[in-house]
Amino acid sequence: MFYDVKLVFQKFLQYNLYMSAVGTIEIEKIERRVRFCDYLCVAQLFLQDNFLLDRELSFNDVKPRLLGHWGTCHGINLAYANLKSIYAEDENFLFVLGPGHGFPALNANLWLDKELEKIDEKATLDRAGLEYLCKTFSWPDGFPSHASPMTPGIITEGGELGYALANAYGLALGHPEKTIAVLIGDGELETATALDSLNLRDLFDASNNGKILPILHLNGYKISAPSIYARKSERELNEMIRGFGFTPLSFNGDDIDVFQKVLKSESNSPFFIMKTEKGKGGPNSHHESHQIPLKNAKTDESELKALAEWLTSYAPQKLFQEVIQ
Repeated sequence: MFYDVKLVFQKFLQYNLYMSAVGTIEIEKIERRVRFCDYLCVAQLFLQDNFLLDRELSFNDVKPRLLGHWGTCHGINLAYANLKSIYAEDENFLFVLGPGHGFPALNANLWLDKELEKIDEKATLDRAGLEYLCKTFSWPDGFPSHASPMTPGIITEGGELGYALANAYGLALGHPEKTIAVLIGDGELETATALDSLNLRDLFDASNNGKILPILHLNGYKISAPSIYARKSERELNEMIRGFGFTPLSFNGDDIDVFQKVLKSESNSPFFIMKTEKGKGGPNSHHESHQIPLKNAKTDESELKALAEWLTSYAPQKLFQEVIQ
């Protein structure tokens, strides 16, 4: 049998272009989701009205009391979006959030996946539900500023900060069908419980229990200072992780293509190290973005303007149409 070499080559190119296009479409979908959830985080923290910026932002649109944390939200959104793109159809996949203070991010993602609607009929995946989500965050009789037991998948008040990895191993015991991703803050890993939980890998029989995917969110800062692990060299951090029996896999969290490849790798006992800039996209950087970056947006004209520019940078109405409709 003789092959038309030119035709075979054309088919090869068409196939690879098709595969590249599928990859590109998925990456763009993840990026849109992250941007939209980033916007929802800011809207939850600040807005009591004008939730999709239908008109010019005013002092009346800003909540009278600003509560919550922004700095870690972008990283949480990156981790959640990338994981869900792989495990969306897996009923045995679970996500454990260590930095529960980054609740606006988890709240946004649960709303987008229609998980909130299961426990609150007002949290519908439409414009009315979006307004309800944002207005009632840190609001009387609404959503709290931190993760709490009313949140799907959360069992403790304030989230699992410090003992997230221990909880993940507990959830996996006796359940080999489960895959559990656990996001650990770099400040959180400084706690005795979190650090000691790394030893659980040695006590864990993978054949009889679920799969654990630890993800260290290395954004460099905790409340007001650099984290210890941000000060270590990459080699030092990797050797520490290896010492606990894990395979460290470091990557830039904003590189979606690399993120996907790393998550799909077949490494033995992987320990993902996701690097992001704390508070990326906001008006402040590093430790200044930990909680509320623009604390006086309700009364200060310059801060209101900065908030408006921040919110507008996401093009929320366009994102809403692309992601929801």
